[in-house]
Amino acid sequence: MLLDSASLYFRAFYGVPDSVTAPDGMPVNAVRGFCDMIASLLTRFGPTDLVACLDYDWRPAWRVELIPSYKAHRVSVPTPAGQPDLEEVPDLLEPQVPILLKVLEAAGLCAVGADGFEADDVLATLAQRYDRHGDQVLVVSGDRDLIDLATDNVTVVYTGRGMAKLVEFTPAEVQAQYGIPVGHYADFAILRGDPSDGLPGVAGIGEKTAASVVGKFGRIEDIVAAAQDGDGRMSGSVRSKVLKSLDYLAAAPQVVRGRTDLEIAPLATAIPPAPADPEFYAALGTQFGLGSALDRLARALAAVNA
Repeated sequence: MLLDSASLYFRAFYGVPDSVTAPDGMPVNAVRGFCDMIASLLTRFGPTDLVACLDYDWRPAWRVELIPSYKAHRVSVPTPAGQPDLEEVPDLLEPQVPILLKVLEAAGLCAVGADGFEADDVLATLAQRYDRHGDQVLVVSGDRDLIDLATDNVTVVYTGRGMAKLVEFTPAEVQAQYGIPVGHYADFAILRGDPSDGLPGVAGIGEKTAASVVGKFGRIEDIVAAAQDGDGRMSGSVRSKVLKSLDYLAAAPQVVRGRTDLEIAPLATAIPPAPADPEFYAALGTQFGLGSALDRLARALAAVNA
């Protein structure tokens, strides 16, 4: 099980009231919600291994250079040239992130990021690595871009509708919901556009047309080639729109597709039967008033090892 950690703790922050506090009054709603999400996922799916994937750079400069609007609406304040952009994070959430990372450490659950890359890239690299080994993989995220990772071995568990309404994107589900072949969600999103990531899309191409074009031609590179070659299967209207967006279509695939070539050393991913550092784990529960949530997580650890 590969977790898109930021996606989950943002959802936890907004899903659990900030009246949930530590003994000193500090809100710990995101931490509690995050722990409960992991416990719920472990109980429901029973994975043997888990990796919490982290954003070490939520808006990499190399992506912004290709498409300047990429996630621009999420930048909190301008930063000096050469400095990384700061993401707009709620004031009450930011101090909770180090705590939930300590919980993962004390529990003995693997967490990893990569300098200069987003969690999406870590997820894509690890999903492909384990897929090639023949492992069954669950990628858990509220980010639809990660639907692109679905294969016969990789199921994307989409949390965007809430934990009670998880959607499991297998290749068949991708086809059923979007009418596109598996592995082409990124191509579909590039054509249609995605305001949540600052992707403009190709002007005049909406969801239905994007799905149809991707279904016929596949990757963006092949769509562009068909337009340039005057392929008779492409309407004149679509061809004209694609040809007007060649600069965008040349850059977007590198921005939208997760990188699969990150150098991530072999990881210790096995889920322990009990917290790896029980004293630290108990101390975190006491200090931050998380005892019941950490108890639930500990029971889930034991259950998947039963």
